Amino acid sequence: MPLKSFTPITPSRRGAVLPTFEEVTRDEPERSLRVHLKRHAGRNFRGKITTRHRGGGSKRYYRIIDFKRDKHGVPGKVTTVEYDPNRSARIALVQYADGDKRYILAPSGLQVGDKVESGPDAEIRMGNALPLAGIPTGTMVHNIEMHPGKGGQIVRSAGGAAQVLAREEEYTLVRLPSGEVRRFLNKCMATIGQLGNLDQKNVKSGKAGRMRHKGWRPSVRGSAMTPRDHPHGGGEGRSPIGMPGPKTPWGKPALGKKTRNNQRTDNMIVRGRKQK
Repeated sequence: MPLKSFTPITPSRRGAVLPTFEEVTRDEPERSLRVHLKRHAGRNFRGKITTRHRGGGSKRYYRIIDFKRDKHGVPGKVTTVEYDPNRSARIALVQYADGDKRYILAPSGLQVGDKVESGPDAEIRMGNALPLAGIPTGTMVHNIEMHPGKGGQIVRSAGGAAQVLAREEEYTLVRLPSGEVRRFLNKCMATIGQLGNLDQKNVKSGKAGRMRHKGWRPSVRGSAMTPRDHPHGGGEGRSPIGMPGPKTPWGKPALGKKTRNNQRTDNMIVRGRKQK
């Protein structure tokens, strides 16, 4: 995905680096695969804010994505590559031989007219989905299931790719984008290839208004608040935080604190993402 910069005729244009959308072939989503997306502005059912700095933004439809890739043995053809406002990766509309249409995550290099298929007998080709047991070691994959039949849950963002390393009886070892090496059941499905839109990490909005269109509201520094609102608040003038390490608004450590607490799946992690 190429990026473009602009002539700095305004301050916001000077810093903006935006995608060109050259790979997108259709503006409107498939009507049968879109649903209305209700906005909650970061609030729960009682109206209480549970996610700060969210609210407003442009209206959008949700595109129903086939994360399960459970249409085994039926070949499909890519008809369009589209932009999805709900995710960083591009999506591709696939029309199968039986007339069914589904959206899939578009890997890098997938073009209109390409054939895709899923199932244990599918070829090792970009865009095809297979069980991990049938994918050769060294292959780059994405959209990996954590539980067979549940659908892909990890490695779904733009540019994401994991690598199949080895096999241990009923498990396959996969190195994730974070560097973590994890076991997955051989029955779990994964899709061949690296996800597209590789330059998403280099995009610069250029102005606050563009982030407001995405539903992000302003963030206030803790040091600018009062002591009752934030641990960093208070003091005459600009004051240090006055405590060992920065804190969240609720007094918890903000940097470096380990938050993982899932002993049930600890044995699935072979090497942590921070281990060298």
